[in-house]
Amino acid sequence: MRRFARVALLCLGCAVCSLLYGLSQLALSLEQEPGGGGRQRQARDPATPGARRQAGTERLFLSYSVRCKNLSVSFWNSYWMLPSDVCGMNCFWEAAFRYDYMKTHPSEKMHLAVVACGERLEETATMLRSAIIFSIKPLHFHIFAEDQLHESFKDILDEFPYEGKVNYTLYPITFPSESAAEWKKLFKPCASQRLFLPLILKNVDSLLYVDTDILFLRPVDDIWSFLGKFNSTQIAAMAPEHEEPRIGWYNRFARHPYYGVTGINSGVMLMNMTRIRRKYFKNDMTPVRLQWGEILMPLLKKYKLNITWGDQDLLNIMFFHNPESLYVFPCQWNYRPDHCIYGSNCKAAEEEGIFILHGNRGVYHDDKQPTFRAVYEAIKNYSFGDDLVHSLLQPLEWELQKTTHTYCGRVYKIFIKQLTKSIRDLHARRSKGR
Repeated sequence: MRRFARVALLCLGCAVCSLLYGLSQLALSLEQEPGGGGRQRQARDPATPGARRQAGTERLFLSYSVRCKNLSVSFWNSYWMLPSDVCGMNCFWEAAFRYDYMKTHPSEKMHLAVVACGERLEETATMLRSAIIFSIKPLHFHIFAEDQLHESFKDILDEFPYEGKVNYTLYPITFPSESAAEWKKLFKPCASQRLFLPLILKNVDSLLYVDTDILFLRPVDDIWSFLGKFNSTQIAAMAPEHEEPRIGWYNRFARHPYYGVTGINSGVMLMNMTRIRRKYFKNDMTPVRLQWGEILMPLLKKYKLNITWGDQDLLNIMFFHNPESLYVFPCQWNYRPDHCIYGSNCKAAEEEGIFILHGNRGVYHDDKQPTFRAVYEAIKNYSFGDDLVHSLLQPLEWELQKTTHTYCGRVYKIFIKQLTKSIRDLHARRSKGR
């Protein structure tokens, strides 16, 4: 009898929960939609079942979004990991609908970070210029620079014709006070600042970090889209340090663990910062997994006598122990002199062209690699509003043809292959009024 009473009580509880859920769904369906939901639904025929499902999901997501304190914090995580102040009582359903909605409605703003010190002002401004030229969605630049550079950055950025699609924030260079001196002298001045971005930009969900010597030859939107390709364990994306192991640095000289066969290059690093902040990392210092902010200093203390490339080496060590956490994108997204000075060894770039050019080793500012320098000078000298074909593409091709005496110059066409397509696509968007 007692057992029967327990079963009856359990059934009654389940029935009450089902009733409450049904009522909540009914109430939500009767709520007035927030503005903006209608515009998204126009892309589908409302008569199709898929459109009705999508419209219902949008309605429910938008209703829930009013009740959630911070959507970006919770988007990538399972509902049981959400902080108590993010969701209301329907946390399970909110997380599910949020994931479904965001898969088809990616973030409208892209966040790009760069760290500039010393004489990197002009180089950084040229990189930002290249990001603006082709990108589609709005950009927010997070610029970490020495204090004496801030006014110069403001003068340059305030002259850019944003057309409402670009914002920026300037930050000082900061390190944890108890170890600031060690981090400042690691590799190049300020280079290790990038390691602390997940801890400083606490309200940014995802971020693309790039070195100052990066040039975008296609929209930032395209590399940003890799975030949607991450599986459930991946927190960041980078390209291999080398394609050819015979000329690889890590596999021949490294005195510390490194990722994969040839290591990874951190000059272009796409990060899901929310996942980074929440992950507990395996390591070779303790059996206890450590979070991002806990692992950096112990790693530096253990390996500082064995690392050559500073913060990049530390990232290699971290992803050696956590390989499941890294998404590796092809070499044309981080094309460096090593890909052509010993003969062309980035097959993806040969087929599709270079997407992101990385002029490390100072090749934009000397005569060792004139092919790289020609691209840099062309973008630096381009004036917003001028015709891209006559003011950028054609003069660049003429200069590149003068570099065919070098190994990189022999494959100069891959330097303009994607650039030509990006200009054509931009003209097509403008003709459609986008």
